[in-house]
Amino acid sequence: MDAVTPGPGRVERRIVVAGAVQGVGYRWFTRELAHRFRMAGWVRNMPDGTVVLEVAVDAADLDRIVDALRAGPPAAVVSGVTVTSRTDDSPLPDHFTVLR
Repeated sequence: MDAVTPGPGRVERRIVVAGAVQGVGYRWFTRELAHRFRMAGWVRNMPDGTVVLEVAVDAADLDRIVDALRAGPPAAVVSGVTVTSRTDDSPLPDHFTVLR
């Protein structure tokens, strides 16, 4: 994916996806979303069974991204999506990466 430059209208969010979202290709699904919506940041599976994203996105695309995350890939069963502002002061990468 091309580098994503921060600019006006971009927001940083922490998104937690709950449900049967591990072992079903969910992180790879988010990588495709990142490419489509020019998201920067990362996604990772968490020990509690959730999938967490920390991303920078165009504010205008956020609702569409969240709707897509609620649907997930075909094998996923999403029970909830929580979106909050990022509280981590560390900078996000200028691309999107899948973490282990």
